[in-house]
Amino acid sequence: MTTAVARPVVLDDWSYLPRPQRTGTQRLVCFPHAGGDVGTFAELAAAVGPDVEVLAVRLPGRGGRYTHPLPDTFAELTSAVAAGIGPRLGPDAVFYGQSFGALLAHEVAVALGHRGPAAVVAASAPAPADWERTVRDVTADPAAGAERLLAECGLTVPDDDAVRAMVLAVLRADIAVGATYRHRPGPPARFAVHALAGAADSGASPPGTWAGTTTGPFTSAVLPGGHLLVAPGDPGPADLLRTLCLGARSDHDHDS
Repeated sequence: MTTAVARPVVLDDWSYLPRPQRTGTQRLVCFPHAGGDVGTFAELAAAVGPDVEVLAVRLPGRGGRYTHPLPDTFAELTSAVAAGIGPRLGPDAVFYGQSFGALLAHEVAVALGHRGPAAVVAASAPAPADWERTVRDVTADPAAGAERLLAECGLTVPDDDAVRAMVLAVLRADIAVGATYRHRPGPPARFAVHALAGAADSGASPPGTWAGTTTGPFTSAVLPGGHLLVAPGDPGPADLLRTLCLGARSDHDHDS
């Protein structure tokens, strides 16, 4: 006898469940890379369940929100995402973001303060203090940067001019928003930070540079894979993410 798999659910403008689990299940909140959408995390959602439920963040300007305008600045995007997903979080939630999504996950976690996650897993991204300097060659020319990122991420686009133009338009918009990010030094966060990089990512920043972002637990690792550790058809470090999520739940239950 096979168990029926729940269909994906759109909770609201900001929140999508690729594979809904039972009420009260620990949540792994996933932030897509530049140009990415919620479909990136379908296989990850299947691989980490049923004890962990993936909530994928629906960003404007793509997929089901294609007609919704992307905020003009990274700060505005951070505020909008924090307000949108805040009510969906439990005290033991874990954030996962890759590339552009890693910076967004961290900044949303900081913006949420005590309502934020237990941990942030940042993959394939420079630490916030290094963001402007490290990505300057991409953000200086969003059009050329979009083509470069498309190649670096190893993403395949259907051989259709209209589809390719749409993909590149979303990438350019995200790059332009990312270019507005300005690091404002402040007290390190208290949530745990786990920084990851792909061994085959030639432009990867050393994940250890994230150590200064928190006074809480910190780990870093270089894993098999390229710039996008999680991609359509590839669950990436699902076992690691599941372990981190269940660890956050256990720590919260112990402290309660």
